[in-house]
Amino acid sequence: MGVYIYSITEKQHPLRLDGLSGVGEPSAALRTVSGGLLAAVVSDAPDDLRPKRRDLSAHQEVQDRLMADGTVLPLRFGLMAENDEAVRIALEERADEFTDRLKALEGCVEYNLKVGQEEDALLREILEESSEARELNDGIRNGTAGPEAPVALGELVAREVQARQDALAAGVIEALRPFAREHDSSQPSGTDFLNVSFLVAHDQDEGFLTTELSVANQMGDEFQFRLNGPLPPYSFV
Repeated sequence: MGVYIYSITEKQHPLRLDGLSGVGEPSAALRTVSGGLLAAVVSDAPDDLRPKRRDLSAHQEVQDRLMADGTVLPLRFGLMAENDEAVRIALEERADEFTDRLKALEGCVEYNLKVGQEEDALLREILEESSEARELNDGIRNGTAGPEAPVALGELVAREVQARQDALAAGVIEALRPFAREHDSSQPSGTDFLNVSFLVAHDQDEGFLTTELSVANQMGDEFQFRLNGPLPPYSFV
């Protein structure tokens, strides 16, 4: 049986684990493994671990409890090692790396922001502002355009969409970046054009939230801002 790893902390962290249970069914008992000046919270790993709601919740509850008492490297769901000795060796061999990240995350939480835009509104905007796109579209609609026009229009619209959304994403990040120690962008999906996580210190929290709301209001109802947090800083471990 392997070892499931939840978090890494400094050894002097209170590590209050009373009342918490680990992943698996029945729930595994939590314990700590120490290596040098660091400690890891672990449990026995179940044989058939899957991201079930109960296990995801158990993983998150450990992070929340530990973060309430100090700085934590919250590891993502599903990380396992062969045994306690392998965990101890990793803590010792990567001590400098883990210690540096703990210092970087001290007093911080993560906010994840996704922003999308209504496709119809964006297409209307492109047709209103791009004379080339408008002419191609009019020609297709009235039958005067050549057979290559639909492809040309599609390529033009795709370029315009990408350029406009890249600029919008950069603008949103630039507005919020002064309130974050770090930020990390991920590939957006669906109609989103921005998926970015910010590492925000507690003393910058109010400024970050106020600015995010202001940017959302300025951009208008055709944009969908979805802010999730505060979260354990998984993206910055």
